[in-house]
Amino acid sequence: APSRVEWFRAKPGQGINYDSVRDRHGLAFDVRLVVEAPGAIVTAETDALRIEGATELRLLLDARTTFHHGDSDAVAAAIITRARSRPWDALRAEHCADHAALYDRVHLELPGAAPEVAALPTDARLARRSSGAPDPGLDALLFDYGRYLLIASSRPGSQPANLQGIWNRDMQPPWWSNYTVNINTEMNYWPAEVCGLPELHTPLFDFIDRLRIHGAATARELYGCGGWCAHHQTDLWAGATPGGFTAGTPNEGASRYALWPMGGVWLTRHLWEHYAHGGDLVFLRDRAWPALRGAADFILDFLVKRPDGRLTTAPSTSPENSFRLADGFRAAIATGSTMDLSLIRDLFTHCLAASAALGAPDPAFETRLRETVELLPPLVPTASGRVPEWDADYEEWEPHHRHVSHLFGLHPGSEIDPDRTPALAAAARRTLDARTDASTGWSLAWKMNFWARLRDADRAYSLVNLLFHSVDPSITTVAEAGGLYPNLLCAHPPFQIDGNFGYTAGVAELLLQSHQNPTPQVSGLSPQVFLLHLLPALPSAWPAGSITGLRARGGFTVDIIWRDGRLRTARIRSDRGIPFQIVYAHLVKTPKLSPGDTWEFTP
Repeated sequence: APSRVEWFRAKPGQGINYDSVRDRHGLAFDVRLVVEAPGAIVTAETDALRIEGATELRLLLDARTTFHHGDSDAVAAAIITRARSRPWDALRAEHCADHAALYDRVHLELPGAAPEVAALPTDARLARRSSGAPDPGLDALLFDYGRYLLIASSRPGSQPANLQGIWNRDMQPPWWSNYTVNINTEMNYWPAEVCGLPELHTPLFDFIDRLRIHGAATARELYGCGGWCAHHQTDLWAGATPGGFTAGTPNEGASRYALWPMGGVWLTRHLWEHYAHGGDLVFLRDRAWPALRGAADFILDFLVKRPDGRLTTAPSTSPENSFRLADGFRAAIATGSTMDLSLIRDLFTHCLAASAALGAPDPAFETRLRETVELLPPLVPTASGRVPEWDADYEEWEPHHRHVSHLFGLHPGSEIDPDRTPALAAAARRTLDARTDASTGWSLAWKMNFWARLRDADRAYSLVNLLFHSVDPSITTVAEAGGLYPNLLCAHPPFQIDGNFGYTAGVAELLLQSHQNPTPQVSGLSPQVFLLHLLPALPSAWPAGSITGLRARGGFTVDIIWRDGRLRTARIRSDRGIPFQIVYAHLVKTPKLSPGDTWEFTP
């Protein structure tokens, strides 16, 4: 494999550098192909295999690098040898069983497509849908496709799904097929827990373990802080330092994305979500708590005091966006961006909940978190009635920017809620209206999730319609116009897989939302009570349907059937026996279930 690849400033085919010594610099890459064609003539040519007279053909391929294996060629040979000893039917059956064990956990049914429509090839069906013709079955297929892509690109023992998942055709791929952790990597894993694929989170957790090591050095050497941090982009080597230079040349505008040490804070949310859905205390103690605690230690040292005594972050950015100063200067650096502070409140909330679950292992640390939260500036709407993005109500340089980082507290966070914080929810709505809908593919998916959280079903579905825009595969330049390629991969453009995963998570969000009660003083409920909202944002385009196998925070599995736009029945199984409330429209139920019990709800 190359020892160095340039992207931004290299012409195609240039800037790819190989080292002549196998075990220096670049990884070794090995691919092994076996052709089995009984009775045929197989000839290896310069860049092809010629196969003549075959009535049966089996190709066995293995590919790997020395990242995991010192002798990757020997490992590839052993795997191929083992595969050759197995008949085709056995290999296929093993593959199908392996895939089905994950894929069959969730089933979404959205009837409505005529048989002749359902029989169309995918590209024709997408073109028809893109022209405005309804096709609920295609909506369901794209949901299933996202689950398929995660199953195929993130298995225990592999690397996490990157910006292109694993489907990269280029030696110089867009953004190096790296991990952008200011939204994109996290979006890849939004479907993992709710769609019943928790073990597919494991590669990300393994990666976080490596990132913490480098992130501790970055926190110490760059900021003089304890704990660990990470910036907006990392790669296979789990580097945690800011990235803003290309080929030794400063990248103009890099401050808009490079100066953002909050990546570790956001990534820890995935460790917490895994615990919140599954309830594994050993995982919480051994995997999640060290990462949560380390990220919080960094923030506690990183925060600085404002003149009014409040604590804030400085310097601070709102990822990849910028604003206009009074003199017309384009700026990106401020103090206390809304995303920073929302991420910090989110992290501290999870740390306090984890500490309680683990029996308060460090009361002094818990006290310090509570005292610090009280000193953070509160989130309040601007004079124009929107959610602020920076520490002042600056004029946006790009009013329709694809990132909507200041609404992190709406999704995936839970700081902004239509019931608990109606003024902030109204401000979020105005913010989204001002930002407008049209954008890149993954941004459409994020906005779909925002509107789902605001429980505006048809506005969320308008984002679905925009995502189903058919994009010519020859279009590979970055533009504010997302959609889908004919194979249903999401167009940024160019291709980024996060839009596929964000859509799948968004469909689940339309049908089920679950949150731990954060305000017992308001609701009168214990903070250990989980709220399960059934069909909180059901689009009118899906008047009938069903879904089985969705997972909710608190350890619940939920099946839902609806007809004529209304809930017909729901089945809830409790794995942990934790108290919960079911919320549907204006109905609220508080069943009591022991671990393993199932309760059926028919309004």
